Amino acid sequence: MSSIFTKIINGEIPSYKVAENDNFFAFLDINPNAKGHTLVVPKKEVNKLFDLEESLYNDLMSFSRKIALAMEKAIPCERIGVSVIGLEVPHVHVHLIPLQKMEDIQFIKKVKLLPEEFEELAKAISKHL
Repeated sequence: MSSIFTKIINGEIPSYKVAENDNFFAFLDINPNAKGHTLVVPKKEVNKLFDLEESLYNDLMSFSRKIALAMEKAIPCERIGVSVIGLEVPHVHVHLIPLQKMEDIQFIKKVKLLPEEFEELAKAISKHL
């Protein structure tokens, strides 16, 4: 059975796409820790980060870096935090989270955004790629 991320990549579930290439898909988290919280996933469905082939792992980190640099230009923040946990969805995903303080990366406080705000954020990040 396909993961929710595979369904997003395939367009079966709508998303606020930030970027994509042949191997990866980046989109805004709909239950974000902070405004601009972005998920980067490989199109190949693999459950655990370290089960990725080494070249795909390295490319995932490189693609994530590119997205994070664009986020820093689009979203006022102290820095972009990175987290890879992987327990909630069995599909590798990198969380890129705009941070103002340490608590922003703890997944205990969420922000609510309107669909228009998601659309504006996705466009703002994308234009810096």
